[in-house]
Amino acid sequence: MRQTILARRYAKALFSLGKEQGKNENYSEALGAIAELYKDESVENALINPLYPLDARQKVMAKIAELAKADTILTNFLNLLLEKKRADILPDIAHEMQVMVDQEQNISHGSVVSAIELDDALKEKIQQTLEKITGNKVILEASVDPSIIGGVVAKVGDLVLDGSIKTQLNGLKESIKGRE
Repeated sequence: MRQTILARRYAKALFSLGKEQGKNENYSEALGAIAELYKDESVENALINPLYPLDARQKVMAKIAELAKADTILTNFLNLLLEKKRADILPDIAHEMQVMVDQEQNISHGSVVSAIELDDALKEKIQQTLEKITGNKVILEASVDPSIIGGVVAKVGDLVLDGSIKTQLNGLKESIKGRE
């Protein structure tokens, strides 16, 4: 929990700077690319391991920033993370930054779960319906879960639309229990 709060604070600071410069999307993309590098344990280790001297870690981060085409502000931000021993939360900062950029652009991320694979036309129809309900552009991620038997479960933020057969059967079961 503490890491999320810290990540949100750092992301908010970078978001404010990016907003002044008009570079929020660039910063978010660059942080996302750098966060992807953290999936390689050797890169993450080179940046967060205290056994390596700070100047060596800064050189690694400088090279990463150069490859990510980071400007001076983002490069300084990345160095600040190293100096404050917060480089380990960079993937969380990248996530929080992306959430802030999406909110600014009225973009919501959602998921739709179905018992079988949905075709593109149906996914598009579900996406359009969710966009009407939320008033935001919705980016959907589809997945398959045979345990819901049939129907779909759509989630966008706090909104959950559950039209699965499993839920309907559970509701029927509860209503029958209530009558006994």
